Amino acid sequence: MEPQWDDMKIFLAVARQESLSGAGRVLKLDPATVGRRIARLEEAVQTPLFVKSPQGYTLSAAGERMLEHAEQVEQAMRAATDALDGPSERLSGQIRIGAPDGSANYLLPQVCAAIGDENPELDIQIVSLPRVVNLSRREADMAITVSQPTAGQFLVQKITDYHLHLAASRRYLRTHGHIDTLDDLKGRRMVGYIPDMIFDAELDYLSDLGISRVHLASNSVAVQLKLLVQGVGLGMVHDFALPSHGRLRKVLADQVSLTRSFYLVRHQGDQRSARMNRFAESLCAGLREEVHRLESLT
Repeated sequence: MEPQWDDMKIFLAVARQESLSGAGRVLKLDPATVGRRIARLEEAVQTPLFVKSPQGYTLSAAGERMLEHAEQVEQAMRAATDALDGPSERLSGQIRIGAPDGSANYLLPQVCAAIGDENPELDIQIVSLPRVVNLSRREADMAITVSQPTAGQFLVQKITDYHLHLAASRRYLRTHGHIDTLDDLKGRRMVGYIPDMIFDAELDYLSDLGISRVHLASNSVAVQLKLLVQGVGLGMVHDFALPSHGRLRKVLADQVSLTRSFYLVRHQGDQRSARMNRFAESLCAGLREEVHRLESLT
């Protein structure tokens, strides 16, 4: 008996979630049902596809080989569905975007709201994670990143550059004296990322300034900004976030400035999907416009 598409969907869910319960949540099936379907699939292909352990389900060598083909089938099925839907002025269905919380908090709400207004049949989900979104496990359909991936076969396009400056609250600057030179930063309390939780070297802003100690730290940009608003110290802030925090002011703007970039990372097979291409085009255009608009306000 040859594996059917329904079998492949279950196989892919277990491979990505590495557990029957996780796959069951994704598929809305009872874990026992998922287990029976995997056992039936392994019987059909006459080889174990997973190595089972108390830690979960890990792909066997045969499972790794099947994974590549199963993902090709998945991509082909998505392309076929798009083709059957035919051309449409509006997008529909569900699309999930993974993003670091800076862009997820300060850019994506406006951009996705505008796309949603133009496409009322489209459901957009924003996954904000303090780490790189795992597209291989289908945690999202596409991801915004701050550096280009170095592994895996993905479609990668640069969206736009953005800028960061050192900032502090007006209250902090009133009570802790003027900061006129880089030397004036010595001994100041700094706000930033938790050093051992920085998931991308592009986010290690303070190291670029030669600052090794972070007095108040969080893995969340939103939390860092709220700390700065409390007047506890200084930190690097996205220019596009400053308009949302009127109490913050740039510090040493002519001496301290960083430029970073956003990239859109997609599954390679999605290049055959007119629907995903149209959404990606709208998303990138919206992000470029929103970064420019917000940065022009600072």
